[in-house]
Amino acid sequence: MCLIIYICDSEEKELGRQAASGACPSCGGKVQAVDVESRSKFCFLPLCFIIKRKYQCTLCSRRLVLYSS
Repeated sequence: MCLIIYICDSEEKELGRQAASGACPSCGGKVQAVDVESRSKFCFLPLCFIIKRKYQCTLCSRRLVLYSS
């Protein structure tokens, strides 16, 4: 019997925070924009390097999603 183990790893590192416009729809708190660096690895080889901007409420810490119309 052959056992194959795949070693996958994903790291996220916060780069910075800044105030964003708008209010949280659930509690009415302020919205914060968080820049996140994401790295994916497979067997210690880097696969992907992405910088994303995520939005969250400062009061309830709920992650918010923007919909553009």
